[in-house]
Amino acid sequence: MMGIYSCSAVLSFGLKCPFVIGSHKLYRRMFRGNPLFVESPQNRRFGCKCGAGMMIGEVVDMEGADKDTEQSPRFIWVDVGLNLTEEQDEAITRIPIKMSKRCQALMRQIICFSREKGSVCDLLAAWVRRMKPIRADWLSLLKELKNLESPFYIKVAEFSLLEDSFEANARDYTKIIHYYGKLNQVEDAEKTLLAMKNRGFLVDQVTLTAMVQLYSKAGYHQLAEETFNDIKLLGEALDYRSYGSMIMAYIRAGKPEKGEALLREMDCLEICAGREVYKALLRAYSMGGDAEGAKRVFDAVQIAGITPDVKLCGLLINAYSVSGQSQNARLAFENMRKAGIKATDKCVALVLAAYEKEEKLNEALGFLVELEKDSIMVGKEASAVLARWFKELGVVEEVELVLREFSGSVSQTL
Repeated sequence: MMGIYSCSAVLSFGLKCPFVIGSHKLYRRMFRGNPLFVESPQNRRFGCKCGAGMMIGEVVDMEGADKDTEQSPRFIWVDVGLNLTEEQDEAITRIPIKMSKRCQALMRQIICFSREKGSVCDLLAAWVRRMKPIRADWLSLLKELKNLESPFYIKVAEFSLLEDSFEANARDYTKIIHYYGKLNQVEDAEKTLLAMKNRGFLVDQVTLTAMVQLYSKAGYHQLAEETFNDIKLLGEALDYRSYGSMIMAYIRAGKPEKGEALLREMDCLEICAGREVYKALLRAYSMGGDAEGAKRVFDAVQIAGITPDVKLCGLLINAYSVSGQSQNARLAFENMRKAGIKATDKCVALVLAAYEKEEKLNEALGFLVELEKDSIMVGKEASAVLARWFKELGVVEEVELVLREFSGSVSQTL
């Protein structure tokens, strides 16, 4: 049986206050220690609350407790208006005004929660019994906790899955798997997947794709491949997300050729991969110095209708530079400029590095003069390549003199 809550104004002055319980006689008690504990002759405790959605003082939730054996309160709501830290005060001010009062009350308690107060699950259980939330309340809470980057987000999310009022569906489980995937917590994600199966939810393509991403990021490439094959066994047409996740898994495993094979499979099915997938595959070939592979992917980008940007062009130039193909690196650089893409200092440095690898000093000087003619300044990265190269040759002063003479002769010709 629940009692009547005393007004916080009375509590603040420590006055005596009568409590009327139905038709029973008046009980008076001087508030000492914990002012909201009021005992009847039968040793029953009555809790109270006041304020619109704000928990004031301490409220003891004894609902559902075994009154014969349990003497301690299940959970105590504390006054969140006192002794707030600056971070807590800031977080509370960010609680949306449009959020329901019941959700605002819980948000304040979560923001100010500490381990000494008990378990978060006890807090949530007490809130559910008192406030009778609906799915919209749960979603509102989860959204706000995620915005606040609260460490209790995942606790509330997992607790909500077991509540009838949340009306959990497969996507709710998938969101938790995504959350664990970002943290590389593979075991927790697998437990969530197992719980999803045990509770009778069908594991579909979306959930398995999330697992592929999880395994890929964590370095479990064999598991990623097995899960990808499980997606195929579902008998549904795969989408670009499933393919993209597996391609990224192959790239992280150092097997870009397998990723490229999937890219061709997508092309046959008229499924377009995202720009980031092409870029990741191109980078894998580029950093490995596989110029042919990089060129194939670069061509595939254009066939797919994606306009190359300076980063994609830079990766192609780098592939030629690493493999020591200075002529092709210079050609890719010029094609980039003809396409109207402004050259960056990084791209200039890559072309110079290609010339350095093949020891083509004269070609490098001619390239620099052409840049000067087009008012392209040599920046920090390109200068570092030149300084290193000229220092190894021991001809810093000589090259500077030749470069000036070369530049002068070009100007006279023009």
